[in-house]
Amino acid sequence: MAPSMRPFRMAPARRLASAATITLLLGMTPLLGGTPAASAAQPSRCSDDPTARLNTVPTPENVLGFPLGAGQERVVTNDEVRTYLGAVDRASNRVVTGVMTTSVLGQPLPYAVVSNERHVRPAALREIADDVRDLRDPRRTSARTAARTAKDSPAIVWVTANVHGGEKSGADAALKTLYELAAGLSCAVAQRNDNLVTIIVPTQNPDGRDATRRQNEFGFDLNRDWFARTQQETDGKLELLRRYPPQVFVDAHEMGGRQYFFPPNADPIHHEIAGEAVDWINRIGAANKAGFGFNGACDETVTTECYFNYDTYDMFFMGYGDTVPTTGFGAAGMTYEKGSASAVADRVQQQFHTQWSTLGWAAANKREVLDGYFDIWTDALAQGRAGTLEPNEVVQPTNEVQFPVPNVSIRSYFLLPDRQLADVRQLVERLRRMDVEVYEVQKATRVPTARVFGGRSATNVTVPKGAYWIPMDQPQKHWIQAILGEDPYVPFPYFYDVSSWSNPLLMGINTIYTGDTVRPRAELVRKVSGGRTGVAWPWGSYTYPLDSAAAAEFTFTLLGRGVPLVRDLTTSTVAIPAGTVSRTVDGLAESLGVTLTPGGRPAGTRLDLPDVGLFQGTGISTTSGSHGEARYVLGKRWGLDLKPVTTADINDNTEAFTGRTVLLVPDGSSATGGLTAAGQANLRDWIGEGHTYLGLRNEGTRVARAAGLTSTTEKTKPADYLVIGSHLRVDVDQDSPVALGRPAEDFEFNNSDPILTASTTGTNVLTYPTDDTFWANGYTVGADTLKGTAAVVDEPTGAGRAVLFAFNPLFRAYNENGLHLVANALLYPPNPPSARRTPGTDAARASAAAAPVTPDLGGGWRPITIQVAAGDLPRTRAIVERFTTDAQTSEKNGSAYVVIPNPQGLQVDEHPFARDLVRALNAAKVPLRSVVG
Repeated sequence: MAPSMRPFRMAPARRLASAATITLLLGMTPLLGGTPAASAAQPSRCSDDPTARLNTVPTPENVLGFPLGAGQERVVTNDEVRTYLGAVDRASNRVVTGVMTTSVLGQPLPYAVVSNERHVRPAALREIADDVRDLRDPRRTSARTAARTAKDSPAIVWVTANVHGGEKSGADAALKTLYELAAGLSCAVAQRNDNLVTIIVPTQNPDGRDATRRQNEFGFDLNRDWFARTQQETDGKLELLRRYPPQVFVDAHEMGGRQYFFPPNADPIHHEIAGEAVDWINRIGAANKAGFGFNGACDETVTTECYFNYDTYDMFFMGYGDTVPTTGFGAAGMTYEKGSASAVADRVQQQFHTQWSTLGWAAANKREVLDGYFDIWTDALAQGRAGTLEPNEVVQPTNEVQFPVPNVSIRSYFLLPDRQLADVRQLVERLRRMDVEVYEVQKATRVPTARVFGGRSATNVTVPKGAYWIPMDQPQKHWIQAILGEDPYVPFPYFYDVSSWSNPLLMGINTIYTGDTVRPRAELVRKVSGGRTGVAWPWGSYTYPLDSAAAAEFTFTLLGRGVPLVRDLTTSTVAIPAGTVSRTVDGLAESLGVTLTPGGRPAGTRLDLPDVGLFQGTGISTTSGSHGEARYVLGKRWGLDLKPVTTADINDNTEAFTGRTVLLVPDGSSATGGLTAAGQANLRDWIGEGHTYLGLRNEGTRVARAAGLTSTTEKTKPADYLVIGSHLRVDVDQDSPVALGRPAEDFEFNNSDPILTASTTGTNVLTYPTDDTFWANGYTVGADTLKGTAAVVDEPTGAGRAVLFAFNPLFRAYNENGLHLVANALLYPPNPPSARRTPGTDAARASAAAAPVTPDLGGGWRPITIQVAAGDLPRTRAIVERFTTDAQTSEKNGSAYVVIPNPQGLQVDEHPFARDLVRALNAAKVPLRSVVG
């Protein structure tokens, strides 16, 4: 099944000349020229003097005007990062630089490759990268060849920093690391350069660094974007990772306080992470302890400028800068966190110490690491062939596995082509761009026993021609299971992110998996399918189903270009006049996986480009959350010209509001959006004229309720209710235009979202089943509370409507079935007069508006919830009260629940005290049954 060719190569990265020319350097291609590799060359000559350095390589102080680390008084700017990289590149024959991508605002993301002068010659560097990539496929690399590579080739180590823009010290330390590797003459430096190729990426988020903001310009947390790679900063980084696959990967962060974290990690660890990588991570942790200096390990008496392990930082969610390098690339992926309250000099120096110690361990153990690296992929192949999943394990000495991986065999996944085909193809491309081999089925095949996503099973399933087959018998078995798996099988209930990210469920595509040994007649996919399947008559059309997020993007792009479109409101098929389908349009369809089928004369309801106002009034953050997600999805990807609408615009009925055809209200912290009674009347009247209100999650639904636009109310969540970023089955009212193109049963993503009662005055588009078809994955407790409640409602008012989402359909831009629903709401057809509802507030809606507002304990995220035994509540409460007096406590079924409001919607790794609270509970030996942040 393996392709016969070697992995792809990209276009050359050039040396980094200066900040002024850096934007011309985009593109990661092999370095130019050069001589053959000298992989088995003798070690470099070195000095016993640890301070010996080349005076031809400029020091940070020479270029920046101040030292890095000890004596440093301020952090480095983006311009200074680029300037120093360029200066070292020009002066050192150990360093080459390039640009891996640009940011949203067009800033370059530079990187440096540093090793000994033999390794960084272009031909040698290409050969090293090829040899390491070959270790990832034991089908074409013999054990003998792998052993030779481990003996003769350097390992590849990445040092990255500043993925969160305000966490700056790791970038400065990376520059210090670069200087020491480029200038040092000591044997410690020579060992690192002889045995390693080090990739240094000082800043992964230059826009955020300039703004001292965690997120990028679109408000995305780039350390949650790894598997979906929606943001260009992430996408370019992953392409460079494919070019130089790491064996060790450092991701340097900052946190609150004055301490330092490095692994061993907290539980949970995803079961598909290889044991070799976990072993390396823990041993690197020991090396970091030895090299940390300062005040050593934290304890009851040493609380600042010290290090700790095990707490807070897990390796579970496949969106982090440690889990993806570990699971997708077989590396020892590690998050390092330095307390931001320390002085700049201490922050940078401690980051440098851990970076330097990590490189030292990797250099000393590079042969063992490369041998183990080959073993990771060899084992993955054997597991995939046998249909075996890795078992759950814990790393913290005080924890035990609470939830084992079930005894299930998986040898193949099949993505079925019967619906949402464009999104199916987008998933195929996402997999292929992580070196997963995907095959298109050429002849229908029978699967004797199958599991159907959503907790069902089936026998004698016919997989049709055109389906996509992902066999587990391939090197990327770990990644396949981690991304496609119906459930991640958490071993221990500690979460500071989501508990499910199954890509088929996020997309709502029809997927099965099986432990049977099946070999369908299939061809390796080498490029995305889509575009025209034939030639239409000049008077005819090309049609496609608008049933996916990818098809929605295609639709809005065409409307933005002025292409006339019509839609069949029964089949959700869109028709394009044949004469408007140029090569450019056909190429766009192909890139998005949209099939264009020749048809007759265009017929259907005209689609118009919506004029969308994006609410940024009271309660809305414009730098994070769904406001930024709307700017990215609707603005950048769909090309809509979003207009800002403020609270004052609605209250005063200005043109900025009344001139729009759609108002999108993102999630936020206000129950009214600041609207006065007059503003609420203006909103009702505007909708009554035929416009669409689109409300998301907390603020989006609550503003509508306060304005008398819905009869839904919020149910109070039980004390033990936990739905931690999970997928649930929903029933779909396919008669609603909002549901056009969706199946009768679908899946939606719920992250402790508000629980809405069913509407009595509108259409409940998505509802959670009340019978035994109710199903949830990930980690949930008390999810039955959702039965019979609404996830999406369509509330008519006059000629218009309010479409309300209990969840955030734009979540991280990777909730594709939610994106499709948003597109349907934006393209809502005009209501015929017979279907119009008289404007005004009826009794049911007035009653809902008058109901008490449910406290918003989680902001745009979730509250912090700690579960302990009921008998441990008194001492738990005493510890919690050292941090906050706002906690709410309750007891149920022998457990006590401590709920800490989180009105700013902060995650644990950015919360001011959540991490320290958990550590304090652990130190007091309070057994934690679950922790959710």
